Amino acid sequence: MSQRSGGLGRMGKMLGVSGFLGLLCILGGIAAIASQNLIIGGGVALVLAGLGLFVRALVSGLMGMMGMGGMM
Repeated sequence: MSQRSGGLGRMGKMLGVSGFLGLLCILGGIAAIASQNLIIGGGVALVLAGLGLFVRALVSGLMGMMGMGGMM
């Protein structure tokens, strides 16, 4: 019997800590935007920060897989 890791496990290895923080920021920002109109600016800022962390983690992971010095 061989054990196969699910898609989430493999994605977790690629993203790392900053990728998960980025995902949490994205989800938190969307929740903040949806909850009240008064904090729309904070929610948008949180979403943008989360997207930045998420993209950084993906690019770093891909560079590491190609042997170009990623995974900082």
